Amino acid sequence: MLKVVYADSEAVSAADRGLAYGDGLFETIRMCGHQAVLRRHHLNRLVADAGRLGIDVEYAELENQLTLAARRLQPGEASGSWVLKMILTRGSGGRGYRPPPSSAPTLIVSASPLPAIPGPEGVVARFASFPLTVNPRLAGIKTLNRLEQVMASREFTGEEWELIMADPSGLPVEGTRTNLMVHTDDAWITPAADAVAVAGVMRQYAMECLQAAGETIVERSLPARIDLLPGLRGLYLLNSVFGIVSVRLLDSVSLPVEGTLATICDPLKTLE
Repeated sequence: MLKVVYADSEAVSAADRGLAYGDGLFETIRMCGHQAVLRRHHLNRLVADAGRLGIDVEYAELENQLTLAARRLQPGEASGSWVLKMILTRGSGGRGYRPPPSSAPTLIVSASPLPAIPGPEGVVARFASFPLTVNPRLAGIKTLNRLEQVMASREFTGEEWELIMADPSGLPVEGTRTNLMVHTDDAWITPAADAVAVAGVMRQYAMECLQAAGETIVERSLPARIDLLPGLRGLYLLNSVFGIVSVRLLDSVSLPVEGTLATICDPLKTLE
């Protein structure tokens, strides 16, 4: 049975495996009043990735808790925008790292204000020096183990909106909080889902929109010098809270800015 904890009024057990070992995963969901952006995408990913970790939870149960949390935690006006976070852990128990044969998962829910959304003129980004490694067995899962992103985020100076993380060989993988997508004259290019630490729901939705529009999508590694890609038309940062963000400056190099992806893909149309 799922144990539900509201972060604004209850304490999480010190024995919870999410706290002790990062044994869990999470979703950060943009809300408009009681409605969620990319609701089905978030819940489907949470259930599927929990299954990959061996955490047993049902879609209907999570959907019900999302609805209840939206009613309880919604701040301000009925139609206002905010952010709902759902943390799912394996629960408590087990000796050391070894999980118990069966356990009751814990769902921790909390609310926060919607951060400022960047404008269409584009943002400044640069590369982090801290590398990103991806375990192929955990690739794409938004687990609670985000220490590499934490370490990279210590490099923010306040001048850039995002830091892009590269693999140990120097190839760009993703931002500290975003997925990458590049538009060239020939195709839309994004690192493959099995090569990224987090396969974001915004990334998935953007690919679905592009496919429906008959666009060519290629999943492969990006070069170390994105600005030298032949026919480069734009670099996009994808995030389910911020949506689609163009990069105008990468490591002091100007990039072309276009609004093509935003016209093809509008996540606010998914409100449920």
